Amino acid sequence: MKKNLITAFLMTIATTILLGIIYPLVVTGLAQLLFHDKANGQLITRNGETIGSRIIAQPFTSAKYFHPRPSDAGNGYDATNSNGSQLASTNQKLIDRVRADAATLHQENPSQPIPVDLLTTSASGLDPEISPAAAEFQIPRVARERGLSESAVRDLVEKYTTQRELGLLGEPRVNVLELNLALDDLSAKR
Repeated sequence: MKKNLITAFLMTIATTILLGIIYPLVVTGLAQLLFHDKANGQLITRNGETIGSRIIAQPFTSAKYFHPRPSDAGNGYDATNSNGSQLASTNQKLIDRVRADAATLHQENPSQPIPVDLLTTSASGLDPEISPAAAEFQIPRVARERGLSESAVRDLVEKYTTQRELGLLGEPRVNVLELNLALDDLSAKR
């Protein structure tokens, strides 16, 4: 029995060192070496200042920006509290929020149907991308607020639309942060 306890203790120490220290350090080192940008959260920096991440949504409330999907993560777009609302589709709180959002969006663009991703939250509450239809819906407002032509804004949306991977995986999408930064650049050139 004593021999079994010593063997078990030594195996615990060995596996803790191997799998708890060495393996994570090797994986982290390889990730930093081979995939530095992705391993560090795909951060976007401007003039030495970190603005955001390509993979985590952030709120844009000004009318001159494209807006991401609604978020129920914490107080909204809180990466430390990533989660959806967990409300059932019959929950009155959810129904009221969607109705209020729909009314606001109808005022913005009364003649167009509202894309579903502008009314629904993602599972994480931090989805950084919207559908091309959601971007198209917002073009008139953004163009008007920035004093740009709709065609110039539409061209920018098309430029920042990512197509399906390998032509069949996923859905076309537009990264809101990258699009809004490009809009700022376009407006600064005017």
